[in-house]
Amino acid sequence: MTTAGTPDEAGLGANRDLPVNFIQDIISNDLKTGKVRSIHTRFPPEPNGYLHIGHAKSICLNFGLAKANNGLCNLRFDDTNPSKEETEFVESIMRDVRWLGFDWDDRLYYASDYFQDCYDWAVQLIKEGKAYVCDLSAEEIRAYRGTLTEPGKDSPYRNRSIEENLDLFERMKNGEFPDGSRVLRAKIDMASPNMNMRDPVLYRIMRATHHRTGDKWCIYPMYDYSHPLGDAKENITHSVCTLEFADHRPLYDWFIENVRPGSEPHQYEFARLNLNYTVMSKRKLRRLVEEGFVNGWDDPRMPTISGLRRRGYTPESIRDFCERIGVAKRDSVVDIGLLEHCIREDLNKKAQRVMAVLKPLKIVLTNYPENQVEWLEIENNPENSAAGSRKVPFGRELYIEQDDFMEVPVKKFFRLFPGGEVRLKGAFIIKCEKVAKDAEGNIVQLYCTYDPDTRSGGPASGRKVKGTLHWVEASHAIPAEVRLYEKLFLVEDPDSDEDGTDFVTKINPNSLQVLNNCLVEPELAEAQVEDRFQFLRHGYFSVDPDSKPGALVFNRIVSLRDSWAKIQKTAQ
Repeated sequence: MTTAGTPDEAGLGANRDLPVNFIQDIISNDLKTGKVRSIHTRFPPEPNGYLHIGHAKSICLNFGLAKANNGLCNLRFDDTNPSKEETEFVESIMRDVRWLGFDWDDRLYYASDYFQDCYDWAVQLIKEGKAYVCDLSAEEIRAYRGTLTEPGKDSPYRNRSIEENLDLFERMKNGEFPDGSRVLRAKIDMASPNMNMRDPVLYRIMRATHHRTGDKWCIYPMYDYSHPLGDAKENITHSVCTLEFADHRPLYDWFIENVRPGSEPHQYEFARLNLNYTVMSKRKLRRLVEEGFVNGWDDPRMPTISGLRRRGYTPESIRDFCERIGVAKRDSVVDIGLLEHCIREDLNKKAQRVMAVLKPLKIVLTNYPENQVEWLEIENNPENSAAGSRKVPFGRELYIEQDDFMEVPVKKFFRLFPGGEVRLKGAFIIKCEKVAKDAEGNIVQLYCTYDPDTRSGGPASGRKVKGTLHWVEASHAIPAEVRLYEKLFLVEDPDSDEDGTDFVTKINPNSLQVLNNCLVEPELAEAQVEDRFQFLRHGYFSVDPDSKPGALVFNRIVSLRDSWAKIQKTAQ
C-alpha cells in the first residue's frame, strides 16, 4: 500500500507514514474523533484449504493497517465447519502468514474457543424471544425465504414458546435429533428487503469430528453468527472483509447490538483480488488437487501462497504486489503480469547470475590443450557490484544450448553456425569448424576453435562479434532437473461459464515441462532449497524441495521477458 505523511491531528505524529486507502482514511478519522482509542484488526481464515494470493492481500491489509497505526492484529481461525477443516490447513496457514513477514504474537484464536459462549449467547437470544428452533428442511427454508422481489413467509415453528425452544435447543446439543432435522434461527424480519435478515440460521446439527474439540459438539454455529461475536469478544475495532459480505453487514450489526451491545466492532468491505489466468475459489483449488490436475496444494502452478513460495516467489515480491494493486471498493481483475513484474524487480538485484544449459549440445575446442582447466572470473550480478564475482571452470569440452546452433542459419541469427564466431560469456571467442552427426542425421557434437587472445577482460577482448552465449564446462558440470512452468489455464477467465464448459477443460496441457538432462555450473553444487538464481538468458529459478545431494531440481519462477512493464511504458 502506498504511503504518505499523515497530519499530526490524527494523533499519530506528523512524520508517521500510513497506507493510502479508504480504510486508512476511516481509521485516521476514527482516531482523530475519538471513536476508537486504538486499532485492533484480525485475519480470520477458514482452515478448509491452503491460502491463496487473494488471502495474501487480506493478510497484508489487516496486519499492515494494525502495524501502521500502532495497533494489534489477531489470527483467528473460522473453524465452524468440521466436515471440511483439517489440522494440516491450520498449520499451513500459520506458516504462510509468518512467511509473508507477519506475526500475531500471543493473539492466536479459534472460533471453536467460543463454542460455549456462542451456545450461551444463543440461549440468551431464545430467552429474549429473538431465536427459535425450526423443523423446516434446508429446501423448505429456502422456499419460505422468498425472493429479491417477494417477501418471505414465516416458518410454522416461528412462534414456538420460549420454553419449548430452550428445551429443543438443549436436546439438539445433546444429540437427540438427526443431522439436518432442526436448526436454530434468529427471529428478525421475513419481509426484510435484505435476504440475510430473513430469520438466518444460527446453528445446525452436524455430527462431524472437530479438529480441536473432537466429538464434544454435534451442533455448530454459522459463520454469520460466530464471526461478529468473536470480533466483539476480542475487542476488534475494524473488521475488514471482502465485498461479498457487504449485504451481511446489517446482520453483523444485529448480532452485535442484540448480544454484545456497546462493543466496538464495525465491518468494512474492500474489493477482493481477482487474477487472470487462474481460479481463486477454494472449492475449485481443492478440486484441482483432489482430482490430480496438479501435484498438491503447493504445486508451483497453483496460486496458493505455498505454491508461490515453492515456485520461488519471495515474500517481499508478494507484499509489493499487494501494495501496488491497492485497496478499492469495486471489483476488478489484475493482470498476472504485474505479479511476475514484482518478482523480477525483487530478484533483479538480489539473484546471483549463473550459467545453466537446459538442452545441452557438446562442443570440443580442438586447439585447446587436453586435460587442462582454467578458472575464469565472472561477475555475480551486474546490477549489484557488492555481489562480487566467482570462479568458473573453462576447458576443452563445453556445452551450449542446442538452440544456440543452426546448421543453416536464418537471417539475423547471431548465434553459432558453421564458420561463424560467438563469444562465450566471460571467456573467449570461438569459431565453429565442423559438425558431427549420428546415423539418423542428428547433430551430436560441434568441433570448434578458440582464440586465446580474446579472453574477456584481456588485451584483445575488444574484438567484436555479434553473439554472446552462456555455457558450462563438461568435466565440472552439475546435472540437474529443470521444471519450466507456464500459466495453468489457457484463457484469461477460466471461471467464466458462458461457453458451458467446466473450468478444468481450460487447463493448459503444457503448463509444466520437465527437462531431465540439464547442466549447471559447479557454483550451484551446494545450492539449498529456496535459493534463487538468474540462469543467464533463461529467467529466474529456485531450488525445489525435491532436490537431493547430487540431484538438484530447479523451478523456473519467471522468464526474463517483462511484458507487463513494457505495456505500462507504452501506455504512458
